[in-house]
Amino acid sequence: MAQRNQYWSCTKFADWIRGTSKPSAATSDGWHDWENVSKSTHRFRHWVAEEVLDAIQNFIWWPADQIYSLKYYVNNRFITRTHCLTAHPRDIKPGQWQDVGNRFLPCLFNELVDYVEVELAWWHLAWEGKEARKKYKAPWWNFGWFRLRLWRSKQAGLDNLEWQRALRWKETEVGEDSPNLGKLTPQAINAQEILDLYTWWTEVYPKRPDPYDASGWTEYCEKIRILNDGRIFGSKKTPELEEMASIALAKSTEIEQAYEKEDEDMMIRLIKVRNSLWT
Repeated sequence: MAQRNQYWSCTKFADWIRGTSKPSAATSDGWHDWENVSKSTHRFRHWVAEEVLDAIQNFIWWPADQIYSLKYYVNNRFITRTHCLTAHPRDIKPGQWQDVGNRFLPCLFNELVDYVEVELAWWHLAWEGKEARKKYKAPWWNFGWFRLRLWRSKQAGLDNLEWQRALRWKETEVGEDSPNLGKLTPQAINAQEILDLYTWWTEVYPKRPDPYDASGWTEYCEKIRILNDGRIFGSKKTPELEEMASIALAKSTEIEQAYEKEDEDMMIRLIKVRNSLWT
């Protein structure tokens, strides 16, 4: 459906036809109560405002909707490629073979990075308006009909998460007697989880020490190379080096297993929060 500034059923004109004002936001119970009151007050006028106005708007906008749908098909198919998971070249170089099991982690978390730095960044600007566009230096083609979701802003995405994770239930949403009043909303809790996962992938994961270096195996190989005149698989070894190799191999295995467990735990956490990755 083409991008519209506002649905006609949500305008003041619709409120006038309906005879009741439509809330701009409400809980599911709130919407249900409003609909019951509006129908019981003026059933026919409610039908005109909610059904007839939308039908007329859809008829008038039909040509533009078709063009917009085609534009988004081309964008989704060939530019943002939302039909597939992709890995960043720094994680999997194009043309480099990777087994399926090794693709999961980078593909999933690269998509998370794009979600934060592209989708949430755009969403943040859409909510904040023109001042935010200036603040983050967003290009003109990131908005309106020409929007192609190519613009990236780490800061705008993180600022959006900061806003989300501070959301708390208000009295107008849950009532003054609700035990949830003032508590963090599910959206805020999920935003914190998304931020934690994003931070792990972009800051913690890249800085993890190499298992061979951290275990001492790299140092062992260098000593063997020196002892055997540059041959890393030379036969000359000392008891001290044999003990060093045994310790290094055990430590290396321990580190690699810890990394595997951490990777698995993070992927599980990402899967659990997947339904919150929307804009």
